[in-house]
Amino acid sequence: MKKSIQIGGAFIGLIVGAGFASGQEILQFFTSFGWLGIAGSVVATFLFAFMGMNLAQLGSRLQTNSHKEVIYHICGKYLGVVVDILMTFFLFGVTVVMFAGAGSIFEQQFGIPGIIGNILLALITIIVVCLNIEKVISAIGVVTPFLILAVIIIAIYSLSTMGGTFAQMQDVANAQKPAASNWVLGALLYVSYNIAAGAAMLAVMGGSVKDEKTAGWGGIIGGVGLGVLIFLINIGMFAKFDNISGTDMPMLYLANEISPIFGAIMSIVLLGMIFNTAVGMLYAFTARISQTDAPKFRVLVVICGVAAFGASFVGFITLVGTVYPTMGYLGFTLIAAIIVAWFRWRKKPEGHDTSEPAS
Repeated sequence: MKKSIQIGGAFIGLIVGAGFASGQEILQFFTSFGWLGIAGSVVATFLFAFMGMNLAQLGSRLQTNSHKEVIYHICGKYLGVVVDILMTFFLFGVTVVMFAGAGSIFEQQFGIPGIIGNILLALITIIVVCLNIEKVISAIGVVTPFLILAVIIIAIYSLSTMGGTFAQMQDVANAQKPAASNWVLGALLYVSYNIAAGAAMLAVMGGSVKDEKTAGWGGIIGGVGLGVLIFLINIGMFAKFDNISGTDMPMLYLANEISPIFGAIMSIVLLGMIFNTAVGMLYAFTARISQTDAPKFRVLVVICGVAAFGASFVGFITLVGTVYPTMGYLGFTLIAAIIVAWFRWRKKPEGHDTSEPAS
């Protein structure tokens, strides 16, 4: 169970990037639908747990140290090639986005030149990724408890200091422009986009344990944890919707409303979330192009990290607008493939070789 909790914590840390922790993504995909956003968070919880369980179990079953084996197993040799190439590209793209995001937070929150944030995150990420997989998993999961605590504090504060009624907050929500046409699609898009980003590293984390049940429980724990965070952030922002509407980082706004000191702490937590995602993406990307136990692995980590650092100067907003939208479509393909693979595996008789790729 200790290993399952460790994988679950790392899964949460991997998925929860700056957009999630800042509240902006939850605002667009859930809170903007008002009460129906809560139903959306339930749908997202189930999907995250189901996808997390299957990806971690597949990684464990195939004993993989990169996402390649898992992708070809669930997508087959033809679709697998396309998904593998796209996922590898996006792993690098998200790493670049995280480096750029760190620069933006340093500049906007602390008044420090953005290049300092880019350099620091790139340097620390490269150092951590050069460690073994066990230490990488531990590093990714270390910030998660602080985020959970901060989110709980903000949710309690928002509910206890709520200025209007929930009916009034619903009116504010009705005036918003959500990221999807309805709450069900909003939940599906959100899970799709995040699974596309996190699937590779989750498969690698599953491959670090030999017991499928342990890996599967890690995916379930992480998925449920993500759902709880979505619910808490959602309800906390809904209670203060009249205040946070139009803000770039609503959770950071609420944290600063509690106390400037707490706001500074929340900014550090946000940077920790960016670090988690950067480490997971860079590790999974490099593991796809080199065996992790090969002498050249660390050299490639440095080369890829420096390349991502250089690309980060394209600009955070430009990168997000380019990399992220397409990831949703990749995520839908993965979700469909995982569901089909799950049904196929359930139908196979005892003793059948489950390592054979799907056609």
